[in-house]
Amino acid sequence: MINPSQVAVDRDKGNFHYDTDYSFDAGVGLSEEVVRYISEVKNEEPWVLDFRLKALDTFLKKPMPTHWATDDLKNINFDVIRYYLAKGQKPSRTWEEVPDDIKKTFERLGIPEQERKFLAGVEAQFDSEAAYSRMKEDLEKEGVIFVGSTEGLKEYPEIFRKWFGKVIPTSDNKFSALNSAVFSGGSFIYIPPGVKLAQPLQAYFRINAENFGQFERTLIIADEGSEVMYMEGCTAPKFETSTLHSAVVELVALKGAKIQYITVQNWSNNVFNLVTKRALAEEEAEVRWIDCNIGSRLTMKYPGVILRGRKARGEVISIALANDGQHQDTGAKMVHAADETTSNVVSKSISIGKGRSSYRGLVQMPGHLKGCKNNTECDALLINNNSQTDTYPAITVQGDDNSVQHEASVSKVSAEQIFYMQQRGLSEAEAMSLCVNGFVNDLIREFPMEYSVELKRLIELEMEGSVG
Repeated sequence: MINPSQVAVDRDKGNFHYDTDYSFDAGVGLSEEVVRYISEVKNEEPWVLDFRLKALDTFLKKPMPTHWATDDLKNINFDVIRYYLAKGQKPSRTWEEVPDDIKKTFERLGIPEQERKFLAGVEAQFDSEAAYSRMKEDLEKEGVIFVGSTEGLKEYPEIFRKWFGKVIPTSDNKFSALNSAVFSGGSFIYIPPGVKLAQPLQAYFRINAENFGQFERTLIIADEGSEVMYMEGCTAPKFETSTLHSAVVELVALKGAKIQYITVQNWSNNVFNLVTKRALAEEEAEVRWIDCNIGSRLTMKYPGVILRGRKARGEVISIALANDGQHQDTGAKMVHAADETTSNVVSKSISIGKGRSSYRGLVQMPGHLKGCKNNTECDALLINNNSQTDTYPAITVQGDDNSVQHEASVSKVSAEQIFYMQQRGLSEAEAMSLCVNGFVNDLIREFPMEYSVELKRLIELEMEGSVG
């Protein structure tokens, strides 16, 4: 890992747009014709088209979520969204081969520089398809696979199909069904037994078009005793109209494997970010979700782990920041399905102005299990009188040999605190930044150095002018 001495952070880093000529366009609205178009363009096997069409039927029949949901969902108009836009179908293997109008977007976001400095492999998705995908040659020799989902389906069907849609069924919720019908892009990763990656793999998801929906599908399989860290970043320009991001991420950690999945989301505030993320952990496997949500109009994200093997471990560490006009509805789901399994959830949220943050958590421990443990901590910080926070824990624990502990707190930064620090020479922005960074600092340390410095700066920028 590098140790950057200087990181320049731009609050509106992703807020730019370049006109792009698309070679493939499914048009506006969702229909069977659109689903067939996507499958035909991608030259898919008949079973994939059948999978998509059944998912479309499920999506149309399923109502909007009501229990794990917010009122803002009713503002999504599925009939005005563009479900597939692509410049080309095959990702380039060198930056020189990437089309100029796409390349300048990723160069402005600093992706090539990040790859050179500290990544073992990178994939950059532009709207519906990956524009660039490459991994270090020495990893290929060890049998590591890191390609887009389209390539994974075609080139590695014996591995891909075994787990595809098994961790998150199409019928799990309305948006997982939507993704299953129109999915495009995303990553397929397979780590062979015993292979431990010293450097992370990264994917970057960019929405460029207006009235667009991005529906990447990611599947990561860590075979026995292997280890991998995967990082993803997300941005989009600010449009007057709404944009939809609805991904599905499935992780499979086989016996003794370890997966870390790190997300830093900085969507613009017109994006509905509605994703389904879940992992399966076998015996003595470990899955850690490390999640930071800054931006979007509405985020609904609850990474989960099904602890299916004895002594499996699951962890979700999350930071959410909601500013004016934003609702960060985030949390975690831990399902204990074997003895001596352990889960840990640590969630911290910050609400600024009229921003709203919500924690929704689910912990399940059936009575026939023994020696299971869960710890859940959800802490909220309110910056203004109009900011809002909610906590919705759902904990079901049975049996005499299992233990759960849950802690929640809400605190507020007062004008008196800021005034006190200002009397000691700090500006208002510096005082606010000190309070907030102190609140989240222990979690920010969980992020790789390349992200943690930038996260602190992003939070400082969000704090400017938040008191007064």
